[in-house]
Amino acid sequence: MTTTLRPAGPEERHDDGSRARTYDICVNSRRVGGIRLTTDARYGPTAGRIQALAIEAPDRHRGRATVAALAAEEVLRGWGCRQIEAAVPVEAEAAVRLAAALGYTERSRRMAKPLTEPPPLPAGSADRAMDEAEYPAWQAEASDRYVRIQTGQGMTRARAEETSADAHRTLLPDGAGTPGHELRILAHDGTDVGTIWIALRMPDQPGGHVFDVTVDPAHRGCGHGRSLMLVAERVCLAAGLPVLGLNVYADNAPARRLYDGLGYRPTAYQLWKPIL
Repeated sequence: MTTTLRPAGPEERHDDGSRARTYDICVNSRRVGGIRLTTDARYGPTAGRIQALAIEAPDRHRGRATVAALAAEEVLRGWGCRQIEAAVPVEAEAAVRLAAALGYTERSRRMAKPLTEPPPLPAGSADRAMDEAEYPAWQAEASDRYVRIQTGQGMTRARAEETSADAHRTLLPDGAGTPGHELRILAHDGTDVGTIWIALRMPDQPGGHVFDVTVDPAHRGCGHGRSLMLVAERVCLAAGLPVLGLNVYADNAPARRLYDGLGYRPTAYQLWKPIL
């Protein structure tokens, strides 16, 4: 039997160079599932993504998904893509195993924690809202951090700078006073030691989301990262949100240890591989 991809509709092309197409997964012309391929919104047209892949129940465990994923690489190579990404829910164990067998590695993971009681801050620590006078310096530093991280992940500097600027314009159009977002500064014994950005309105998410957390280099190693996360939990609970989520890169071992220790658990893996 031969497994192939058959276009299920016209290719979608957009002014920014992005493209997408949905395919039927067929065995000898019989549809057994579907797959949707796109170019990646962050990394640009040379990065592809398996946005969705599903095999119908009677045809599972027969290698259909494996062949479809390999065929997706050929399609994306034809689009000029040099890497491919896929987000896999942590509970989709078969998909996680398949991705590992096909050579995907973890780029980052989404994590979340149910919230119950507002945690106390350590003695000497207190937080306050960032004001408009403090916002420009924070925004410049946050953008620099983002560019450093993304170029380290393979994004071009120009693309990283453009993506950062677009994100701040879209998510924080009113600066520190943007509704639905909290920018907080942590002080310890009267000295500012770090900042955190929490979004309180995220599409398709039941709770808040930490976009950016940083401790001043001179004050690292003193537990202030943990305190900033406690601030985020307190902010979410005060807003009536039962869950706090975040994204952490696979190579950021200190942050992963922090989140693990605070009770955050993976909800999805962001996987990738080069297309040779």
